Amino acid sequence: MLNGAHFSYTALVFDGKMFPEEATIVGYAAIIYTLTLSAPMPSRISIISQQNKKMEDDQWILYPKSYLPNDNLAIGEIEALYKHLVFALKYEGINLLVFKRLTEHYSVENLEVLIGIEPTGIYARKIWFLIEWLSGKIIDSKQNLVKKSYINLVDDSLQFTIEGIKSTRHLIINNLPGTINFCPLIYKTAKLKGYIERNIAQQQITYLQGIRKEILQRAAAFLLLKDSKASFTIEGESPKSKRAARWGQAIGQAGSTNLSKEELYRLQQLVIENPRFLQLGYRQKGGFVGEHDRNTGEPLPDHISAKWQDIETLMDGLLLTEQLLTKNTIDPVIAAAIIAFGFVFIHPFEDGNGRLHRYLMHHILAKKQFTQQGIIFPVSAAILNKIVDYRKVLEAYSLPLLDYIDWKETKNHNVEVENDTIDFYRYFDATKQAEFMYDCVQETIEQIIPAEVVFLEKYDAFKREIDDVFEMPDSLVSLLMRFLTQNNGTLSKRAREKEFAALSEMEIAAIEKVYQEIFG
Repeated sequence: MLNGAHFSYTALVFDGKMFPEEATIVGYAAIIYTLTLSAPMPSRISIISQQNKKMEDDQWILYPKSYLPNDNLAIGEIEALYKHLVFALKYEGINLLVFKRLTEHYSVENLEVLIGIEPTGIYARKIWFLIEWLSGKIIDSKQNLVKKSYINLVDDSLQFTIEGIKSTRHLIINNLPGTINFCPLIYKTAKLKGYIERNIAQQQITYLQGIRKEILQRAAAFLLLKDSKASFTIEGESPKSKRAARWGQAIGQAGSTNLSKEELYRLQQLVIENPRFLQLGYRQKGGFVGEHDRNTGEPLPDHISAKWQDIETLMDGLLLTEQLLTKNTIDPVIAAAIIAFGFVFIHPFEDGNGRLHRYLMHHILAKKQFTQQGIIFPVSAAILNKIVDYRKVLEAYSLPLLDYIDWKETKNHNVEVENDTIDFYRYFDATKQAEFMYDCVQETIEQIIPAEVVFLEKYDAFKREIDDVFEMPDSLVSLLMRFLTQNNGTLSKRAREKEFAALSEMEIAAIEKVYQEIFG
């Protein structure tokens, strides 16, 4: 039996968050706290004011006191829980991890009581569906519904959804954007709705339609290599040009081949230049991202990867979800965030996860025709420009999770996870990751691609001016351009005396003037 008179909890500070006043924690946060469920707190906590006012920031939402669920434990624990679940479904959307934990926390008899409180009510039907879907068990005492209209499981005003599949037993349309073994959810924040309403993909298409085809082809080739190099740089590597070009070719083919386990294996082999010291394919041991203590070798993880025993299940779920999302009308960037960040959090390989994670962004965007055919979308270059934010958005998922993972050090200073963690990797909130990805998409469309096109147009203008007077070969013009760019528009003394010793001082001055007029 629970302690106290109410299911909820009143506080001024909770889960490291300071509220604007002492308030009552409700919804999913109250359920996790009161039942001590093994689940991270929601990114935003729902709280009830002692007064009639509503406020919010990025850590909490304060509701008027009229929203407070009647959760006096005198009505019974299950009834009080039901009140908070109804509040959560109304105002917080669906938290699959919490519902999964409830199927483990309570007996079948208690769950029967829960869904029998309002047997044909909208929220009771949603709870009933989620309990059976997540547990994989049918509650025998419940009969199939009749004489009711179908309702959507997920409120699409709160979270992103797909068209959905009908469940005739519950008269529910399952519009979850995923499958039982992989289904992250994303909230429809003001930021994400703003990006989608702006239709920045169409902005890109309109912009590119005004560019000469030859310029676009050259821009595409450069951006392909730029993105490949950026992806290696993010991992702290400086690959040889041949290796970067090889990976660039793979990126250029993103979306043309269906995703599968075998395709992921092929891509990993392209990423890993020398596989002598690791096993290719899905991991057969624990994994983590972080450092080792320099004295003892003890692991110091920032992120603990999924248990290797769970990888097949998780990746099968991810691949099925990828098929579901690419065939659906869900926003391409939202779909890409779900798949790409889900992949990197699972971390299925010993090495190559980061580059494949960013490849998956390309794959989904291309598969859902977000990008114009033939133009690579250099999202890795944008991520590199936002590398601090990128690390923060990865840590937003990984760091809270460390509190829920029991692990021990192995003999070779790896980690071995000792508890059941699979649900953390298939049911999580990917909202922050989706917002970050849209930030990168915006920068790519509005800055990176136009900057490359403008540069090529200016380069062509500069080359025409030089050709008209000096008739230099293309390779020498390219070298001249590089030297001028590196030295702020002037030719260095070394270049004057060596590569361009044939030019007079007047000719050099004229070239520098042309450069300044074109590039500024």
